[in-house]
Amino acid sequence: MAQLYKTIGLIGKPKHDGASATIVKLYHYLTEKNYHVIIEQSVAQHLDLHEAKTGTLTDIGEQANLAIVVGGDGYMLGAARVLSCFDIGVIGVNRGNLGFLTDLSPSDIIAPLEEILAGKSRSEQRFIIEAEVYRHGKLKSSNSAVNEAVLHAGKVASMIEFEVHIDGSFMFSQRSDGLIVSTPTGSTAYSMSAGGPILTPNLNALSLVPMFPHTLTSRPIVVDGNSEIKLLLSNDNHDNLQVSCDGHVILAVMPGDEVIIKKSECSIRLIHPLSHDYFNVLRSKLSWGNKLY
Repeated sequence: MAQLYKTIGLIGKPKHDGASATIVKLYHYLTEKNYHVIIEQSVAQHLDLHEAKTGTLTDIGEQANLAIVVGGDGYMLGAARVLSCFDIGVIGVNRGNLGFLTDLSPSDIIAPLEEILAGKSRSEQRFIIEAEVYRHGKLKSSNSAVNEAVLHAGKVASMIEFEVHIDGSFMFSQRSDGLIVSTPTGSTAYSMSAGGPILTPNLNALSLVPMFPHTLTSRPIVVDGNSEIKLLLSNDNHDNLQVSCDGHVILAVMPGDEVIIKKSECSIRLIHPLSHDYFNVLRSKLSWGNKLY
């Protein structure tokens, strides 16, 4: 039978014993099955697999049909931001804590992986967002986010002032610690911790969650996923403002700047086992009650 995925990339957290052991196990299994395997170079240099082909995340995106990411959701996010620019399926193996994006268990990985490689799987597209910082009308910096883009001050418990515009229409002005703009994927991350709504992954929507607003009437709001969100920073703010993308990439923002957040042209294609059930994931990860019968 023809192979559905001819070239497979292995990505993992460097210097992590559990991730390294899983990658070695996967490498031996896949090469024995005659798959071409590329190991991401930052993790490969810590493995005793000198004969293995290595490459960057970009190399994997360009050459592989499938990427297996071993780690927690944080590491998955970093890999996904790069791989979203390529036509590649992505599977997550959970070596972290909650693991909303990482389906497979490292203790039981071969059986479900065999099913996936045989085409017995389901896939879904998750959109990501772009955050752009403009100063005097000129683009100063930008980056993408899988979970969320967060406007905040550079120091803890420091209020900032800003306006929010949706598709050119003024929505509200606010004094708060900041604002979280979350995708459905990120609705179970920082946004949820701040009291935001959980959005099912198939929704074309973005949630705006104020962070400790200086008012009793400010509430999270959900807008269309194709909306362009503009945050206009007051000139009265202090310096050292930031936009964080997935908590990893920091964009510097100055008073008077404009921040544009919108859906990216890129998206992530997640591959799941046929047994994958989003609501079961929520129940298990969030310790929700089980069915009565």
